[in-house]
Amino acid sequence: MKKGVWLIFIVIISSILFAGCSDEDMGTSSKTSQAFTPTNKSDIDLSAVTLKIGAAEGKNAQSIIKAAGLDDTPYKVEYNTMQGGNLVMEAMVADQLDLGTGSQIPPIFSSQANNGGNFKIIAVRKGPTLNQELLIGPDSTTSSISELKGKKVAYAKSTTAQYFLFKMLQSAGLSWDDIDATAMTTSDGLSALLTGDIDALAGYGNAVRIGHQKGAKTLLSAKDILSGDFYWYATPAAIADPAKHAAIVDYLERFHEANEWARQNPKKWAQIYSAEINQKPEDFLQQFEEENQQVHVTVAPVDAATISSEQDIINTFGSLGLLKKEINSNELFDKSFNDAIKKFKKY
Repeated sequence: MKKGVWLIFIVIISSILFAGCSDEDMGTSSKTSQAFTPTNKSDIDLSAVTLKIGAAEGKNAQSIIKAAGLDDTPYKVEYNTMQGGNLVMEAMVADQLDLGTGSQIPPIFSSQANNGGNFKIIAVRKGPTLNQELLIGPDSTTSSISELKGKKVAYAKSTTAQYFLFKMLQSAGLSWDDIDATAMTTSDGLSALLTGDIDALAGYGNAVRIGHQKGAKTLLSAKDILSGDFYWYATPAAIADPAKHAAIVDYLERFHEANEWARQNPKKWAQIYSAEINQKPEDFLQQFEEENQQVHVTVAPVDAATISSEQDIINTFGSLGLLKKEINSNELFDKSFNDAIKKFKKY
């Protein structure tokens, strides 16, 4: 056979062999991407829009949207991860953000700013309530909340920990003054618990996970006390701007869909996100799967239950003397995104 014929034969065979090989088979990987079709059609040109977004935790939005391959937005996103929801609210007060996300607590205090905090709560991120617990030390023999009367209990001030501790005491027939309530950071509180300097710790997140690893025990979980709601906040100016309003709807749906992608690809998501938060992939995967057994993270519209839950937290903090003035929770919310959010897919 002539040399040219052999060359053609080799090329054909090679094409056949490699045609059936995926990126994984070839030992390479490509960026995850998936088609996104918004449920809310808009004729507004979003190419000139820049959404300035702030979050107290990376997985609240951009990280998971990027991992799912849904970050090809028709508008520009400037995303900022901040060390706490209070900093997100401060940035909104200063009009440095269009959109923010965080827990139910920060907007309560931010609303007391001179400009009312320059925000409205526009949507709800339904999420888990795990790893929010009242912990006791490894050697503690305490078996009920009522036994904490007169004991030293640490908590993080003006957080969900203070809220659920108040509720736990109330359900046991105790008042806040019946314990030696000591405000601490969760990390300092955990250290004090493990050394025996305090009798209990109302904690959350890593403090609970690390506490269990070091022998701390759960006296009571707050999983049935807390709503699991995280909020999306927007400035009045962004809400009123038709283009930014449409971009926010689009972004919220991408986040909604990205969470479904993560549920379908838990190991891939764990590999990506664990590196961002310096956690072992297997540890994050276990945590993620436990959370999804309790509830699927989705974006939901503002409803009466949401507003009522916020008012209960407000009333609790008011009774503890933490608020400068009375707050009507209805005034913190904007329902103009509800109709659009109701069109999102149900998971």
